[in-house]
Amino acid sequence: MPRILVLAGKDGGAVVERRIETNIEIDATASRIWALLTDFARMPFWNPFIKSISGNLVQGDRLSVAIAPPGKSRVWFTPTVLTVRPQCELRWLGHMLIPGFFDGEHYFLLEPIGDEKTHLTQGEKFSGLLVALLSGALSATATGFEAMNTALKREAERNGSPDEPDYPSFLSGPITPLIQK
Repeated sequence: MPRILVLAGKDGGAVVERRIETNIEIDATASRIWALLTDFARMPFWNPFIKSISGNLVQGDRLSVAIAPPGKSRVWFTPTVLTVRPQCELRWLGHMLIPGFFDGEHYFLLEPIGDEKTHLTQGEKFSGLLVALLSGALSATATGFEAMNTALKREAERNGSPDEPDYPSFLSGPITPLIQK
């Protein structure tokens, strides 16, 4: 069950931060899970929450991300990559409008459990002036995280190479146009 934490200001006043955190154990190596999380071209084939993602996984670079929380419209944003630690952690920071209005720091943490199992934490810390007004969308986002975690578990536990996702052969190799001149 996802946790939604509400943190208030020191004086007990307006909410300044909210956090969603989800966890799942996956019967696959951190290497296999990392391969799935960072194969942006193939992510839409298995991921019900992140519908599109592109860019370079380099600290300071920007990504282009489209998410679709259940029951909500698709949302596009361009977060900045904060942390890339292969097979351990991926973290980015996005802003709505301008920094400080509604910021989201999204993270994936992978912790190996023995040789063939991994504990995945997916979460996001929301902060800014508009968090209290836009917090109604957080339950759909938490549900989206859970759906993504379940789909990632299913995909990672499929038979195939331990470090590479198992996709139909037509998804690999060069793309040939259907209409040629």
